[in-house]
Amino acid sequence: MLAEKIDLYKYYGLKRPEGGAGYLYTYIPSPMPCYPGRLRPAMLVLGGGGYAYVSERETECVALQFLAKGFCAFTLDYSVAPVRYPAQLNEAAMAMAYVRENAEKFGTDAAHVAVIGFSAGGHLAAMAGNIWNEENVAEKLGKPASFFRPDAAVLCYPVISSGEKSHGGSFNNLCGDDAALKERLSVEKRVTPESCPAFIWATADDGAVPSENSLLMAAAYKKQGVPFELHIFESGVHGLSVATEETGNVNIPVQQWLPMCLTWLKNRGFALRDEKQS
Repeated sequence: MLAEKIDLYKYYGLKRPEGGAGYLYTYIPSPMPCYPGRLRPAMLVLGGGGYAYVSERETECVALQFLAKGFCAFTLDYSVAPVRYPAQLNEAAMAMAYVRENAEKFGTDAAHVAVIGFSAGGHLAAMAGNIWNEENVAEKLGKPASFFRPDAAVLCYPVISSGEKSHGGSFNNLCGDDAALKERLSVEKRVTPESCPAFIWATADDGAVPSENSLLMAAAYKKQGVPFELHIFESGVHGLSVATEETGNVNIPVQQWLPMCLTWLKNRGFALRDEKQS
């Protein structure tokens, strides 16, 4: 397995915000000589943490699940408070760009690069899938805005809205006291027909990030004609991740989100393939 730590700011020649992060970790299967030219889909993993930290419970263990299913996996250590927006979206865009630019090195299918985010990481994944074309992102990296768009987004108990059902701490850490910015980053209001398809899941009784966030996002996708799949499980605490012993909260019904997500992704073309295939 190829395991590397990439300094994205150094790679792109950009100045890191004071106290910022922006490090990408790779989980790449070793090539098999018996399958030359094999291409794998890619998954970029964004842990939660309310934009105060990046949860370890929602990063490597998730990446390893996708690695085991034939993906090239990546985790992003993105900037958190007191670093404010747009650093987080810029770093997600840099990560998407890096994966695509190095597709040949990693044996990755550059046309099938997805992002998965949990809680506040779900908000960042939702931004990546809906407002990748923010002006400041393209200006910083000097590439077409479409270059940063994920081919699919997986939103796990995501923070979405800055309205009545907001997770206020996440928006305060991301935006400070800027009410106009909070409104602009209420992602259910930023969905367009060009938004990438999404798989969304949450639990109905989540006590930290209300499941209405997921419902609002699904309604926005429906209105704009963007393909999506939504699952609301009856019960489960916030921060379940893959809901196994490893992540501290076993929830057998909720564990089903992962195989359902993998099926949804496979139906969208996220599968091992030979590079000679069309």
